[in-house]
Amino acid sequence: MSRVAHVDWYFDFISPFAFLQWRLLRVAQAPLLNQPKPIPVLFAGLLAHWHNVGPVEISPKREWTYEHCLWIAHKNNIAMRLPAQHPFNPLPLLRLCIAVGGSHDVVERLFRYVWQEGLLPTDTQAWQALLAELKVDSHALDAPDVKAQLIHNGQQAIAAGVFGVPTAVVGGKRFWGVDATDMLQAYVERDEFFNSPAFAAVVHLPEGLQRKPSQTS
Repeated sequence: MSRVAHVDWYFDFISPFAFLQWRLLRVAQAPLLNQPKPIPVLFAGLLAHWHNVGPVEISPKREWTYEHCLWIAHKNNIAMRLPAQHPFNPLPLLRLCIAVGGSHDVVERLFRYVWQEGLLPTDTQAWQALLAELKVDSHALDAPDVKAQLIHNGQQAIAAGVFGVPTAVVGGKRFWGVDATDMLQAYVERDEFFNSPAFAAVVHLPEGLQRKPSQTS
């Protein structure tokens, strides 16, 4: 495997799994994993493109999602607090991230706002305080170039085959979800498993029976 150039990390602040993986990557010891290139995308846009639904849109999966996230946080000693409601509209957070440059410190601050302070853009006083802290006017979030950049990020993600968040794209390979963090780390460290015939053969596995859209059982 050739040397990995960089890690593109696609995320949306709406995703608790993205928050958790962000924290895990920040403390990772593998080369490059503590310096991914964060690319904010609208998760709902990916779902619409791939004709999919989010985990909390499936009633029994909703409760499990939050339980699982809290467990992952507990297991890894990550402080986590659920916001007052979820899902929520993440567009203000995504645009704010882009408007102020999207540095690692900015991404960290916005994740902390939602998933550790339990706040949302609809918490008016806290939101205005956040804007003041980051020295940005609320009108900047509606700037055409900011909106265009978010759209471009989504198009770039889809072109890379990204179907969910968080997803790391490394050397053309996709690693989706916090559960794949160790797999991502192994790939970056050039584990020989990824050169194995079994791994290479996956792309050639023929499709079998296809479930009809109206089929329920």
